[in-house]
Amino acid sequence: MSKILIAEDEDFIANLYKLNLEEHGVEVEVVPNGKIAIESLERSKPDLFLLDLLMPEVDGFQVLKHIKEQGWKLSIVILTNLSQEIDKAQCTELGAEDYLVKSDLSVEELWGNISKYL
Repeated sequence: MSKILIAEDEDFIANLYKLNLEEHGVEVEVVPNGKIAIESLERSKPDLFLLDLLMPEVDGFQVLKHIKEQGWKLSIVILTNLSQEIDKAQCTELGAEDYLVKSDLSVEELWGNISKYL
């Protein structure tokens, strides 16, 4: 069974993603900020990491930098409301494989956009 880690500080959105993805037979762990995401990644590497950029304590950019510094290899997809090219370029440079803007994506479209990374 594939495992997905979601770092998302908005409970409602996190639960929508979790329920939708579990319908596709994947195990989903949700964490509310980047600090806890890093702790979870240190314990076990998911098959896919869905990362929000704007979170309390440690933001998504800092999480990406940490992953790169550690040399960890995992598939990372950004799920954010930041739609500027400069943010996308920075995430790609830091190792993200894809960059999805939440407002352009319905929950039902999520699986179609991320399943190729599993």
